[in-house]
Amino acid sequence: MLTKGIKGKGILYIVATPLGNLEDITIRALHILKEVSLIAAEDTRHTRKLLKNYKIATPLNSYYEHNEERKGPWLVSRLKDGKDIALVSDAGTPGISDPGYRLVKLALENSIDVLSIPGPSAVIAALSIAGLPTDSFLFEGFIPSRQADRRRFVLGLKGQKKTVILYESPRRIKRSLKDIFDILGDVDIVIAREMTKFYEEVIRGKAGLVLEILKGREIKGEVTLLIGPQKADEAKNHVSIKDELKDYLTLGITLKDAVRAVVDQTGFPRKMVYREAIKVKEIL
Repeated sequence: MLTKGIKGKGILYIVATPLGNLEDITIRALHILKEVSLIAAEDTRHTRKLLKNYKIATPLNSYYEHNEERKGPWLVSRLKDGKDIALVSDAGTPGISDPGYRLVKLALENSIDVLSIPGPSAVIAALSIAGLPTDSFLFEGFIPSRQADRRRFVLGLKGQKKTVILYESPRRIKRSLKDIFDILGDVDIVIAREMTKFYEEVIRGKAGLVLEILKGREIKGEVTLLIGPQKADEAKNHVSIKDELKDYLTLGITLKDAVRAVVDQTGFPRKMVYREAIKVKEIL
């Protein structure tokens, strides 16, 4: 039997599903998927394969980024009518870098119980095998696709003392790695690709080495990228302010962002760094 909701309302179950290997699903998750009235899925075609494998006949309905504004209120209305709904993503735990959290928020605003059915998560799976520090980490979701935005994003990670976990498209992973190498230096990198699937692969090494390993290769499948903690003030000890500013501005980083980064790294007054930045920009 399922848990009873508040005053006859249904319950929204957030159900984690396998990253790839269909055996990586909990007994409780299977029970919930069989017993709810409806399953809201990111891609119904993808989820149907999982349900078919376990002979689950629960009706499916789509809920994804481009229909969430329309489907969210409809799903909540069903929950208000006493229907239990399971939310699933294509892989892993719903709500992590997908619109699932918005449905959770909407349900809570309507006094509907939301329960977690925990299981696989690409973030935790990759971190557990990376060999990088796990006592403190930072998950930043997907890396921006546009070059300028991506470089600004990577610049914001400079000096980070925690392990950083990111999602990236296989089509852009080499470009992102190049930006990481150019901006952060030869940091520790781990790439976890196609986790739990037949072609699962984990690549570990310094950024420069990983770039060499990937050279000439076509990368396929889901990619989780991890960056090891960076040494504090490493650049401050051996790079002048002018050289650092020049490096950033040459990469296309805006003057404002370059100044902010150098101030954060060195602790020098912003006005002084800004004056130097103007001089450097004039000669580039």
